Parts: sequence; structure tokens; C-alpha cells
Amino acid sequence: MEDPRTGSPRRAAGEEAKSAVGHRSDVRFQRRVAAVCSPAVAAARLTLPGVMDAEGRVDESRLRMHIFKNGGVSPSERGLVWRFLFGMYPCSSTALERSLLQEQLIMRYQVMKRKWQQFLPSAVRMHLNGTDAELVAAVRYFDQRQTQAQQQTQDQSEEVRDRLAFLELQAQILFERVTFDQRELREATRIIDKDVPRTNRDLSYYQGEGSGNLLVLRDILITYAAFHPEVSYAQGMNDLCSRFLEVLDSEVDTFWSFSCYMEKFSKDFRADGLHRKIELEAALLKELDPQLYAHLVTDSMESFTFCHRWLLLGFQREFEHSDALRLFEILSCDHLELISQQVDQARYQERLARKFSAEDSSESTLQAINTDFTFELFICAAILLENREALLRCRDDVQLIQFTSSLQGTLDLNSTLKKAERHLYNYCKRCAWDYMNGHCRENKSKEVDFLYQLRSLLVLK
Repeated sequence: MEDPRTGSPRRAAGEEAKSAVGHRSDVRFQRRVAAVCSPAVAAARLTLPGVMDAEGRVDESRLRMHIFKNGGVSPSERGLVWRFLFGMYPCSSTALERSLLQEQLIMRYQVMKRKWQQFLPSAVRMHLNGTDAELVAAVRYFDQRQTQAQQQTQDQSEEVRDRLAFLELQAQILFERVTFDQRELREATRIIDKDVPRTNRDLSYYQGEGSGNLLVLRDILITYAAFHPEVSYAQGMNDLCSRFLEVLDSEVDTFWSFSCYMEKFSKDFRADGLHRKIELEAALLKELDPQLYAHLVTDSMESFTFCHRWLLLGFQREFEHSDALRLFEILSCDHLELISQQVDQARYQERLARKFSAEDSSESTLQAINTDFTFELFICAAILLENREALLRCRDDVQLIQFTSSLQGTLDLNSTLKKAERHLYNYCKRCAWDYMNGHCRENKSKEVDFLYQLRSLLVLK
């Protein structure tokens, strides 16, 4: 199926940018239901130094470097940054192009949502048993927001309505041949209706009128499941999508940003993908601490399955909420993953340069940097190593789960980041040193230069 985020609408949005950041902050403070869309954000500017040019294009490498080096971005800029970071807005787009794209994304989402609602009308409203007073109130707040959105649509100028009508026709043609499996969609909706009320309602975002955001979250998840049947819905997606909704405070923008994120990470919600990630964590800990690794893989333990939630949700509950958001964007900037690939490429170039050397005629068996060791795995390893003694005292998986559960909300992010960076740096240095010892003994300056460049790449001071 064609990527619904591509294509070009005929005319410009024609709406002036308001103070998008301030507007979002006010809405969040008043704890109202999220907006359907946020067209003003498309023309907003980032104040991060050297990241956005005069026409609104973003230097993606500088943006990701800024996030990593500064430990995230300020809450006032996070919403706009995430729209670029997760791919809803192409970094190469200008402010004008984003205004065009924003209208297109709005209409496509509305057509997608309407299509599954018409196919499965019984799922349009969440079925309540009346015992959850907060959910009953949430439905009322959500309905009020729907009424306000309809009124705003009626108040649009004729020019805007004509333009949106054309975009709506485009979207209808795009999704005309999409079909749904009724049984699968019903099952996905059933699970979503069980999980959404379990989303962390202690967050201020879901307090008061903000409880209506639970219904917004529900619509986003059902729309995603309907149009991504190969992924559908899996438990935990509600917590993940909730992050996007809280930060972006827009139904349409949350759907597209969450969809972009899932393009890369949907495999983590499948059994094989999660099993692979746990295997990698075990392999990394074996490199860093063989004794702790051996203890955790004994018969009385269930290997590293206790790390399941950490890795699946990006340590959402292990850190204080604002720190968990920072960590999520740090992990998502992929900075160290890209660096690891650069290091591996540098080593490959060294081997290529010596390809025809007589002393290097035999195939090297030296250890290679494993670029599958992503930074989140080093974060996980840092937490395990910091609590090494307590883990060694655990004798079965029940004690393991009890201990790891006790860590919720207690970890210090800055300290954990420093330890994870150090473990990653030492791992890369050891691999690089193994190579240099084997291939560059005759040239000491190359050893020093290679490690200096490695240290610079890892941005460690």
C-alpha cells in the first residue's frame, strides 16, 4: 500500500503560525482534551542553535547530536522536535511545505478513522459498565471536544473548505481498496478497550477534563490497528502511544508520529523481535560481566525476561516521568547507534587499505564491534551492573521480578546515562584495540589517532 504520508496537495495552507509552543503549554496546563490537529505548529521555529535554517529546514544530524549531547530538549520545544525526530515532518521540508503536508495528514487521518468506524460501527464508542466514574466523565469531555471540532469546521472559509474537500477526495481514493478483517479488528478493539483504561491515569495529562484523552488514545490505537493489520495491536502500545499524545497534544500528529516510530520498532512487539532483543542484552552482559551473566542464566532464573518491560517501553516506569521522556528521545535520536556504524566502517577501511599486504594475507579472526548492541541495551546493562550485588543475591525468577519492580521510579537518569556511555565507550575501545594490536603494531601513531577519533565520535569528555 502506498505510504499515506506522501503526495502533494494542490494549494498552500494559508494559515499564519501562532505561538504554537505557548498554545500547547496552555492547553496542557488546563488539562483539556487534546486538539484534533495543530496546524500552527507547522510554521513554528526551533530555537536550538544551528539546527533550523531561515526557510525552516532542519539539519537532522545536528538535531540528533544536540539531543544526545544535551540530554534531551526543553519541554517547551519537545513537541516540535518530536515531529522531526520521529519523521512526521521531513527534516528537509520548509515551513511552507509543512503547512501543505499538515492539511494532507489531517484529511488522511480523518478518512482512515471514518472508514473503520463505518465498517465497525459498534466499536465507535467504548462500552462502559458504569462502575468507572472517571471513564464515564471522560466520554462526556470527549464528546464535548467532538462538538467543538465540528463547529470549528463549519466556521472555516469557503476557500479552506474547498481545499480540504479536494484533499479528502484524494485520501478517499488512496484508501479506497483497503479492506479490514472484521474478526481481527474486533479482537484488537477488545484488547485496546481493556488496555486504555489501564494507561497511567496518575499523570496530570489525564486528570480532570484531560481524562477525555483516554478516548483520543483509543481512537488512535484502533486506527493504527485497522490500517496496519500485520502489526495490529499488542499490549504495551497504549503506554508507548500515550507518550506521543502527551507531548504532541494532537490526535492527528500523534497518530502519524506513532506510526513512523512503529515502522522501525513494530518488530519489538512480536515474540521473535523481543526474544532477539533479550538475547542481545544477554550477549552484551556476557561481554561486560561474565559472572553476573552466568548467575542470571541458571536454571532457577528465566534468563533475561525480567528486562522485558524495560526494553519494550524504553524504561518508562523506572525513571521519574519527565526523565523517562528525556530518555525516550535520547534513545530515539540513534546517535550512538550511528556512531557504532561509523567505527565499524573505519575498521573496515583499515582492513581494505591492507588488503594487498603480505603480512595480512590470512583472514582476520579478530572481534568485531556488534552494531546490534544499541544504546538502550547499554542503559539496561548499566542498571544491572549498578545493582550487581542485589541481583547476585536473587535465587529465582520471583525474586528477580520483585527486585526489578522495586526499582520503579527510583533510578537517576544522569548517573545511568554516564555509566551507559562509559560501558559503550569501553566496549568499542576494547574492540578497536584488539584490531589495532593485530594490524597496526608497526605504526604507533595510527593507534593513537584511531582511538582519539573513536573518543571524539563517542562525544565523551
